[in-house]
Amino acid sequence: MFDLVIRGGSVVDGSGAEAVTADVAITGGVIMEVGRVDGSGTEEIDADGLLVTPGFVDVHTHYDGQITWDPLLTPSCWHGVTTAVMGNCGVGFAPVEPDRREWIVQLMEGVEDIPGAALSAGIKWNWETFPEYLDHLDSLPLALDVGTQIPHGAIRAYVMGERGAANEPATPADIEAMSALVAEGIAAGALGVSTSRTIMHTAVNGDPVPGTFAAEDELFGLGEALRVARTGVFELAPAGALGEDLLAADREMAWMRKLGAHIGRPISFALTQNKADPTEWRKLLDLAEAAAADGADIRPQVHARTVSLLIGIDTFHPLMFCEAWSQVGLLAKPELLAALARPELRELFVRQLHLLDDPVISTFMSPSSLFPLGDPPEYEPLPESSMRARARARAVDEWELVYDALLADGGRELLNSPILNYADGDLGATREMLTSPITAFGLGDGGAHAGQTCDASSTTFLLTHWARDRTRGPRIPLGEAVAKMTSRSAALYGLGDRGLLAPGKVGDVNVIDLEHLQLRRPEVAHDLPADAKRLIQRATGYVATIKGGHVVMSNGEDTGARAGHLLRGAR
Repeated sequence: MFDLVIRGGSVVDGSGAEAVTADVAITGGVIMEVGRVDGSGTEEIDADGLLVTPGFVDVHTHYDGQITWDPLLTPSCWHGVTTAVMGNCGVGFAPVEPDRREWIVQLMEGVEDIPGAALSAGIKWNWETFPEYLDHLDSLPLALDVGTQIPHGAIRAYVMGERGAANEPATPADIEAMSALVAEGIAAGALGVSTSRTIMHTAVNGDPVPGTFAAEDELFGLGEALRVARTGVFELAPAGALGEDLLAADREMAWMRKLGAHIGRPISFALTQNKADPTEWRKLLDLAEAAAADGADIRPQVHARTVSLLIGIDTFHPLMFCEAWSQVGLLAKPELLAALARPELRELFVRQLHLLDDPVISTFMSPSSLFPLGDPPEYEPLPESSMRARARARAVDEWELVYDALLADGGRELLNSPILNYADGDLGATREMLTSPITAFGLGDGGAHAGQTCDASSTTFLLTHWARDRTRGPRIPLGEAVAKMTSRSAALYGLGDRGLLAPGKVGDVNVIDLEHLQLRRPEVAHDLPADAKRLIQRATGYVATIKGGHVVMSNGEDTGARAGHLLRGAR
């Protein structure tokens, strides 16, 4: 007798192998048998015709605040994730002195676009040190397993006060103190340390994240604790990550390579294709491969689709830059849509849109770079489907077309403005990055960018677009797609007890109707503390998501099971 038996599914076990028909038996939260299971289960799931995979391991999230009020970690739980790693990009909520809590909230709000009002209202502070923060997480009811990293920004400000927050150079004593805090955090169970070096990451007041300009000796001080402990990942958003500094790649790779060789631990950095230099990603990938050949474990972390702004009436849109917006911007949505539907106001807005001279418009909201997202959403749009191309094909004004699109479907329509990973007009470069044996799948930013995009659904996109639907170029074999977000993600963070459907592994499983698996269009929800809003995205087709042998999500709905735990260290 087993606790749970999943019968007759198409099992893709996370090793990279393709599907086989098999049963999976779980007892005590651990997989006992995979194959033909003769014994019965207290609970059984008929998976005939369904895909059975390990639970997904998402190594790049920002649930550091949300976890304190949301045991499900939405929207990740809706997309097959059973293990989430947070504390990325050098930002988090510990350590922090009580009188600097609002400062650290504003840092997270600025860097990750998480409403500060929601963080202030939702977080119930009862910690100062990083180990105390972990103890708090350990006391929470959770549906998923969660691990975290020590954020450089927080420890720099904790050690150096205003000097650290202002990015002044660290003294040898400062570095020694920061290294000690990293060591303390690793001993308490952190999965690594993180930092940010891109000038695009700033607090609400525009100040760069503490550590953005850290010298090499400071970075090596952070890594030293990992070397001594012989565990942990060094994660970072590198300088030039968003194409803002085309000369940064060689400098960043040089110190990462030295650090990786010195500490003997993985260095994982964000890798994307930018429009300013569409081939830079390949250079960085080649450099990382060369470093790996020399013994430095450099692991570029890559996304599954475009990194985009989602433009809509409920989010961020070009009408906000027009003088006429002052007439309607404070109206409730029904009244706003009624006002915008008036022909005279439409004519006024279109006239003002043509007169705009703003870099935000020219860079992110030009009709040439806006594409209808649709429902189901299209994340690899044809170049000829841009709003400008559509307007020319129909011989209509391009801004009129954008205006009408913003009002479509009761104001729920969204326009996709690809910022990264679309420089060639498709996702060809993204596929090459995803299929490299040294890259890690991540950058979904679950819990972050609440008003800009919603990429925690990238796991679902990897299964639907890359493994099943893509027609514009080669797909990714299903076995490889599953391995990328299970066993290989787990291995990067030393989580050797999960990511495979094999006896002895943690009983984390997804049962999926792959034929009907479908992303839905993101939508705005006012479900954060203080009634703050965010974009969320659901999917249909997840029959069951199982954490430690317990069904935590059934057909996309919370079962009430709280089988998750804080992960303290590698295993």
